[in-house]
Amino acid sequence: MIVRHSFGLGFSLFFLASLGTTASMCAWAQQIDPRREYASCMAEARSTPKDGFDHATHWLGLGGGDAARHCQGAALIGMGQHEEGARRIEALAQDMRAESGFRAELLAQAAQGWMLAGKPDKAEATLNAAIKLAPEDIELHIDRAQALAQRGDLEGAVADLNFVLKRDPLKSDAYVFRASAYRQLGKTDLASADLVTALQINPLHLEAFLERGMLNRLAGNTAAARRDWLTVIERGPNSPAAVAASRNLEQMDGNAGQTKGKAKAK
Repeated sequence: MIVRHSFGLGFSLFFLASLGTTASMCAWAQQIDPRREYASCMAEARSTPKDGFDHATHWLGLGGGDAARHCQGAALIGMGQHEEGARRIEALAQDMRAESGFRAELLAQAAQGWMLAGKPDKAEATLNAAIKLAPEDIELHIDRAQALAQRGDLEGAVADLNFVLKRDPLKSDAYVFRASAYRQLGKTDLASADLVTALQINPLHLEAFLERGMLNRLAGNTAAARRDWLTVIERGPNSPAAVAASRNLEQMDGNAGQTKGKAKAK
């Protein structure tokens, strides 16, 4: 899963508009710079999530409002408490008064938490709600395609990705995701064509090389599969794609070793 909703500072303008409305805030709290506080809290939520959560909880008690709640949810996801973080961000999106696109983005973040928690059904339901708020947002359809694929509805995933590519024919991620769905559906020619297009658009797309390696292995071309997976490792050694490529190489080499051992035993 490629994570694209980053719990970032783009939310600050709306969240900050909701701050300072708590009548009981102490004089010290009123001296807090909300913009700086939110930026600091979210930075901690990303780098040291436990500190970010403590920061957000303290700030919430001082009237941090929705911004502090958002930081809490992001920190929980960063701490690996994906389900609780998703639940809190989803509740925030439902509770707050904001324009529909903003709430849809929050729901997309919650959906990613559900995906990380291994609950694609919850992610799909959350994304259905987000798409009702922002039906033309192609990023939401890409997210839902991932959730659908994870729970086994590959045809549904393809339908969402078709929607995306009709609106943005240069969306390389969508081609790669659709290629993965086509491969799992046994439609390898369509998968191969999508990967050709993806790499024409973005010749450095690591997930495209990863997926092409899988297709090559399925076709029995282990040399080509190895080249693709080594390309992923060389170009993005610290990426999730590289981890998957290394795992695939180990599996392929292990299977090859077992086959040779059986041949010798005969």
